[in-house]
Amino acid sequence: MSQIKYKKLSENEIDQKIRQMNGWDLEEGKLTKSFKFSNFVEAFGFMTKIALEAEKINHHPEWSNVYNTVTIKLSTHDVGGITDYDIKLAEIIDNNNQK
Repeated sequence: MSQIKYKKLSENEIDQKIRQMNGWDLEEGKLTKSFKFSNFVEAFGFMTKIALEAEKINHHPEWSNVYNTVTIKLSTHDVGGITDYDIKLAEIIDNNNQK
């Protein structure tokens, strides 16, 4: 398998991208967003959908789940910051959260 080449985004690029994203914030150098569901099963189902999508693009989120809340943090550890792949995964996550 070939290595994916990530492009680390500048602070200006990140600021511009975040303005176009629904509910994502920059916290501790990571794109961050929390999602609330009606119960644990819905939250876990959402995580399962995202896990399958993340695997397809070989880019995996840092996340936590407490009952009905899923908190996701995105950054690319290989480059020590946010890349275009984090933006892409955030878009995939948002698209999979449409009701």
